[in-house]
Amino acid sequence: MSASLSTADPSASPKRATIKDVAAEAGVSVAAVSKVLRNAYGVSDQMRQRVEAAIKKLDYRPRTGARTMRGSSQTIGLVLTDFSSPFQFEVAEAIASRLTDTPYQDILTIAGTSPEGYRRRIDSLVDLQVDGIVLISPRLDMDSLNRLARTTPLVTVALHGEPKLFDTVVTDEHRGAELMVDHLVSLGHEWIAHTAMPVSSVENGYLLSQTVRRQGFIRAMENRDLAPDVIETYYSESGGRDAARRALARRHRPTAIFAGSDAVAFGVLDYIEEQGLAVPADMSVSGYDNVHATALHRVSLTTIDQSGQQTGQAAIELLLERIEGRAESAQQVIKPTLVVRSTTAPPSATQH
Repeated sequence: MSASLSTADPSASPKRATIKDVAAEAGVSVAAVSKVLRNAYGVSDQMRQRVEAAIKKLDYRPRTGARTMRGSSQTIGLVLTDFSSPFQFEVAEAIASRLTDTPYQDILTIAGTSPEGYRRRIDSLVDLQVDGIVLISPRLDMDSLNRLARTTPLVTVALHGEPKLFDTVVTDEHRGAELMVDHLVSLGHEWIAHTAMPVSSVENGYLLSQTVRRQGFIRAMENRDLAPDVIETYYSESGGRDAARRALARRHRPTAIFAGSDAVAFGVLDYIEEQGLAVPADMSVSGYDNVHATALHRVSLTTIDQSGQQTGQAAIELLLERIEGRAESAQQVIKPTLVVRSTTAPPSATQH
């Protein structure tokens, strides 16, 4: 008769903690643990603290095990801010084009500018078990981004900082703003207004591209002993119309408007011409992005090229490397270039 087997083998490796173990330790449901791991919307601070304490105590590592159990969904999540940004869609188009040569399909969603909107869209993508996520101009705090990156390969676009757990693609915004200020000053402009987005409440530990662009404009103007003039508005055509209305109503009207994005510049152009003024004879206008429409003959907008195609290609390459196992963080910096067209010229004699 054979000897009975021992129920405990001291030489065996310790059992790896599961999500059920974490739930039992924290005194919550498995679904609650999953929500905390996904940074789901609606999780209370008390529940998050209990679950995170249990994760730490049990040394629970969800990423590798969870992905091995489910395999690959062969999908990539892409989160945009809104429909009004042609640049973001050029980034999305470049990502979709790159994925045609891979087994992956892209899933695109629009989050808006609120942190709650971003969380809901990300939760949906995580529930769909996407293999990785690209966030464009994310409206989330760094802690939330890090929590997401611990379980899902992540790349952000237009987020400036030094994250440790995910990758970033940015443009040298300071250089881009300096190029445009140099161009306008060389034409003889001294009164230059820049349209900028309001600083987001989530910019803690990092800065979004529009904030760095604003900083670059202010620094470039001050370095030339000129007074920086910033008009806060949103990156949309309606935002551009509003900025132009305020600029034209000032006692000392600027001779040039440097819009923070091409979409804003389109609104500026529309409003100025609606008022019976001519561009660039009465006011020079420039943008930032170099989206496709800026090169149309009727528009011919002077702008900064930050290449949506190059940005999208860089973002998806980094994400595919992450999915394949790269652990160290990486950053790609896109070099901006000045594109001079017909919406900028020297100020007229009556503007001086």
